[in-house]
Amino acid sequence: MAEEATAYRAAHGVADAREDKERIAAFGIDCQVAFCVPGASLFVPGAVEDSVRTVEWLYRNLGRITTLVLSLDTHGVHQVFHPSAWEDDIGRHPAPFTVITTDDVRRGRWRPVLRPPGFPDFETAALEYCEQLERSGRYVLTIWPYHALLGGASHALVPALMEASLFHSLVRRTETVFEIKGRAAVTENYSVLSPEVSRLRGRTVGEFNTRLFDLLMAHDRLYVFGQAKSHCVRATLLDLLDECRRRDPALLGRIHVLQDAMSPVPPPPLDPLPPALDFPRVAEEALGAFAAAGMRLARTTDPV
Repeated sequence: MAEEATAYRAAHGVADAREDKERIAAFGIDCQVAFCVPGASLFVPGAVEDSVRTVEWLYRNLGRITTLVLSLDTHGVHQVFHPSAWEDDIGRHPAPFTVITTDDVRRGRWRPVLRPPGFPDFETAALEYCEQLERSGRYVLTIWPYHALLGGASHALVPALMEASLFHSLVRRTETVFEIKGRAAVTENYSVLSPEVSRLRGRTVGEFNTRLFDLLMAHDRLYVFGQAKSHCVRATLLDLLDECRRRDPALLGRIHVLQDAMSPVPPPPLDPLPPALDFPRVAEEALGAFAAAGMRLARTTDPV
């Protein structure tokens, strides 16, 4: 790979990334085996094709992309959204994709058995957590299959994307920026920029990632792709939207959403299907709102 990169750089006269007059960032959200490879625990249908289009786009625009930023969803076994965190009255853990509501916790249908450091009173904290989630209007607590476990195969980047990252680093003489997210045991962390809940029982459990926001928005253009469109991509874009509005709404025009390089989580097989769990609809409505706010919807076939 290094030899090929050296030859490519010489043959095409590619300059160092630091020499770019127009600085362009490519921001890949959770492009990991867990979500992008069939058979993985949280495979998102459509992610294989999204990954192909993404990698081709990266190679086509190698000489234009200044910075490649890739987030890595990163978990342990005992986190609030994994089955091990909850039991019913006979000691059974919830099945993946179970929804746990505030009412479920109050009535004891599910009781928290998670004992994270600093939260000896997690029974009370768990109720507060569900209440905060529901008040936010973004999500309710969903139990996910064990996924993206640190050190496991599903935590890794899609191999073809890792190769593209390495090639870009060597040709442009720059480092890929890897951003770890999702390590807090007591909160979900869909957005790369912030956890779903920042404070619990008076304790800080996470905060907005100002450093990453500043890095991304220091570029003239930011292209966003990844998985899943209904969850981690949507949540990250919501945080970008809110922070740009707070600082300078004109920043929103720098953000380009590669809508053919992301797919939604399928809806659960419920009839009737609650609107909040109709994930494809939620994702499409969000993209429409982002465009109305000033972000730009793009495709991998569009010129950069």
